[in-house]
Amino acid sequence: MSIVVQKFGGTSVGDPDRIRRAAKRALDAQAAGCQVVVVVSAMGDTTDDLITLADRITQNPPAREMDLLLSTGEQISVALMSMAIHEQGGKAWGMTGFQIGVETDNRHTKARIRSISTDRMKKKLDEGYIIVAAGFQGVDQDGNITTLGRGGSDTSAVALAAVLKASQCIIHTDVDGVYTTDPRIVPSAQHLGEISFEEMLELAAVGAGVMHGRSIEIAKRFDIPVYVRNSFAENPGTWICTDQQTQRWPVCGAALLQNEARVSVTGVPDRPGAAQTIFSGIARRNVAVDMIVQNAGREGHADISFTVPKGELADTLAAAKTAAQELGATGVDFEAEVAKVSIVGRGMADTPGVAAKMFQALADRGINILMITTSEIKVSALVAKADGKAALEAVHAIFELDRMGERQTREHLGRFDAQDGHRAMSADEVVQHLQADADDRSSTRRVEQVSIDSITVNTQQSLVTVGPVPDQPGIAAKLFQWIGQAGLNIDMIVQDASSQGQNAISFTLSRSDLDRCVSVLNKLAETFPVGPVRTRRDIAKVTVAGVGLRSHTDVADRLFQALARNSVNVCLINTSEVLINVIVGESDAAPARLAIEQEFDDVLLKD
Repeated sequence: MSIVVQKFGGTSVGDPDRIRRAAKRALDAQAAGCQVVVVVSAMGDTTDDLITLADRITQNPPAREMDLLLSTGEQISVALMSMAIHEQGGKAWGMTGFQIGVETDNRHTKARIRSISTDRMKKKLDEGYIIVAAGFQGVDQDGNITTLGRGGSDTSAVALAAVLKASQCIIHTDVDGVYTTDPRIVPSAQHLGEISFEEMLELAAVGAGVMHGRSIEIAKRFDIPVYVRNSFAENPGTWICTDQQTQRWPVCGAALLQNEARVSVTGVPDRPGAAQTIFSGIARRNVAVDMIVQNAGREGHADISFTVPKGELADTLAAAKTAAQELGATGVDFEAEVAKVSIVGRGMADTPGVAAKMFQALADRGINILMITTSEIKVSALVAKADGKAALEAVHAIFELDRMGERQTREHLGRFDAQDGHRAMSADEVVQHLQADADDRSSTRRVEQVSIDSITVNTQQSLVTVGPVPDQPGIAAKLFQWIGQAGLNIDMIVQDASSQGQNAISFTLSRSDLDRCVSVLNKLAETFPVGPVRTRRDIAKVTVAGVGLRSHTDVADRLFQALARNSVNVCLINTSEVLINVIVGESDAAPARLAIEQEFDDVLLKD
């Protein structure tokens, strides 16, 4: 008998009627032949009310006591949901995180799940009970109650699905699923019937608030199909699943992250270990760094810029200033009023001109780009916070995401039941699914740990740096428009933060295309201020692909430490949720790969 995990968010259990409706959904799934685990959030605004209550006592509550306080919200929901199931003739067994055996680390208010015991849950499921589990919470090794951070009930639900080897996890919420962007900002946003784990991870990280990003990391690692649907309507939801089960669009969604801050460490000596010195101090403060941009070194120095959540700017600046002093860097500057607009799509790498199209859309609105980072499935541009909404509207329109509903086929939905989201698998599929990655699904392994899928090296690339160029709208658009029209396919793009009204743009492309690219840029320079062009042929790109690369704040630090110990100098850095790209000298490629493999040997998937 397959297990289905159903999660009900705060709005879905916001009052007694909604709790009764949620209880019926659980009973319906059980009647359909499934064993059911229900994960609940705190009712409505309960968590916010508890935070307000704490604020009335103290402005600096101890994190341990905050976890103790906030965990009570889910406990109320567990008890009421269990009562509602009993009232409707079912059998329910309510369990807190402690009773389940959700063991976490000891980082209060943002703990990570290490393991989950399944024995008690399986016993009660086999006895015909619906398990009602408290989301958002666990317990550390010392018996202290911990919480997983806002949105953590999603993570609880997917983690339970992973250790129980569930066939799927259904997220009941107050929207129909995932949209091409936030419909509250762009009313023409379209509902998506499906999206891949990788795309959802990137969208969640850059502002899409439908799912907790850490929950998607677990779903991807353990291959748990996730269905996001509306608790209050019978409309089709969104399937979040593997690449093989989803369409491959150049751009499937866009997102805006508004509470960002940009930090730049300028004049960093261009030598091995410099990046590690900066990011180790930040990692010790448990700050998750987002966009990381290191420009190509010049005259022995480079600038390293990155973004962090605005609320963690003070801690980040303190760490950055200490590192700058240790390195002998020129200084540290920052910008607190910035926003990041991003586009995401798995087909981006196979579609020339996507980045140029995005940059042109921003230029047409007069929006200046402050920083650029790209990956194989994402392009992000940092803009002034005041330009954020207009930037999102521009990129959503230019890629015709308001027509995504027309373009996206719904053939796959024939395999799903829109009433309860239960996937109709064949017998062979069920067996294959339940046996896949059995070792990884063991409750003795950490549920939320970094997982490195691969470490690859590309030695057929070259590096081009253009600039300094004027820091004004349209420069990047014009540059990559010309390159695209010449039929040149660009890989990484990095634009560093502006300094004295100028910045530099670096990118990589196939070494065989370098001479033709330089000719294009020289031609463009006759009429456009592209600045001097510098090139390097002797480079290699080392790519680390995996899960948890950004949300685990020590990953970048460990990677740069490994490179520094082996005297590998970093020429360029580019990061995303599922990839870290590092450009090094070609002679350093093999030592770099070996150093990273040794550092992450414990979490590197072996063939």
